[in-house]
Amino acid sequence: MTRRYAIYYAPPPGSALALFGAGWLGRDAESGEAIQPQDLHQITRDRWRAAISAPAAYGFHGTLKPPFALAPDSSEADLFAAVAALGATQAPVALGRLRLTRLGGFLALMPEQVDGIATLAARCVRELDRFRAPPSTGELDRRRAKGLSAAQEELLQHWGYPYVLGEFRFHLTLTGNLPEADADIFEAALRTRYAPFVDYAASVDDICVFRQESQKDDFVLTNRFPLHQR
Repeated sequence: MTRRYAIYYAPPPGSALALFGAGWLGRDAESGEAIQPQDLHQITRDRWRAAISAPAAYGFHGTLKPPFALAPDSSEADLFAAVAALGATQAPVALGRLRLTRLGGFLALMPEQVDGIATLAARCVRELDRFRAPPSTGELDRRRAKGLSAAQEELLQHWGYPYVLGEFRFHLTLTGNLPEADADIFEAALRTRYAPFVDYAASVDDICVFRQESQKDDFVLTNRFPLHQR
């Protein structure tokens, strides 16, 4: 039962984007509040729960550094101090408008502007990697089970995750992998639900640390560290 941490982007609390994400996923990862969805646009509750169960466990977020257990010689306080120091040397990052997109078998929001967020994510991956414990053989096998390219295998071995750096695509996940018959229905429902925010210009103004007490627990947003390059 290993505690894990993740470095994420999460929209500002109370913002339109945060309310949208928490309302769709059924939980606010920062406040801990469970939220009952108001209008699922003809999707049954059971189908909705099945679709959001995986992303809801992580909370509404965009990944900067994927989940990891702490290295044996590291502490939570050390990690927090390093994230704060990184934020102090990093300017806020514009994302532009977020577009609803199909990524493989799931739905997510993806930004118009990708260069800045890719640079920030690369910094998080590299500069915070000393805090990451090596993944177990079981974790590596689970990653490989989906099939990895040679480049992804190299990233997995070096950074513990195959979709970082050159394989990174920033996104805010809205569903797990959907059955083909459900994809159009969920996309239509999300387009309707997201319509009021389609012109929302998002930006990353802080880095969030999420913590998971054990594999059975949801990730919770514990700290926000502002980006304010001096």
